[in-house]
Amino acid sequence: MLNKINFLFVTFFGIGKIKKIPGSVASLVTTLFLFFLFHFLNVSPNIILISIIIIFFISIYAINIFIKDLDNKDPKEIVIDEFIGQSIPICLYEIAHEGLKETNQVLTFYFIMFILFRIFDIVKPFPVSYYDKNFKNSFGVIMDDVCAGLYVVAVFVLYMVITS
Repeated sequence: MLNKINFLFVTFFGIGKIKKIPGSVASLVTTLFLFFLFHFLNVSPNIILISIIIIFFISIYAINIFIKDLDNKDPKEIVIDEFIGQSIPICLYEIAHEGLKETNQVLTFYFIMFILFRIFDIVKPFPVSYYDKNFKNSFGVIMDDVCAGLYVVAVFVLYMVITS
C-alpha cells in the first residue's frame, strides 16, 4: 500500500508512466493545475509556496525509496521534480503580481514560463547540468528542476527590469 502511494506521488499520479514526453506532460498539467488553483479557487500564492516547499522535502524521501533498487537513479517516470520546478516561477509570478490581472496576460506569462522551463530542463545550462551529472540521488533529481525553475524566474526578473 505504501509503495503504491509512493509510486503515485513520484509519478505525479501516474503521469510519469506516459510513454512519450512525460516530463513535458507533467509540466503542462502543473501549469494548468496552478492556473486553476490561483484563478478559479483563488488560493493564496503563499499557501501554494509553502506546499511546494513541503512537497520538495517529501520528494527527497519518496524518490530515495523509489530509486533505491534501480540502476538508473533518474528514471523518466519520476516527474514530481517537474511539478516542483514548474511551480517555482508560476508561484513567484503570482506572489509578485498579486491582485486582479487580465486572463490573457496571465495565460501568456504561464505559457512562456512553461516553454522556458522545458527549455532549461532539456538543455540543462549550468548549474542545472551540475546537479544532473554529479548527484545521482533524489537531491540531484529534484535540484536540476529547481535550478531550471529559478532560471525562468531570472529571465522574468530581467524582462521586468528591462521593460520598466
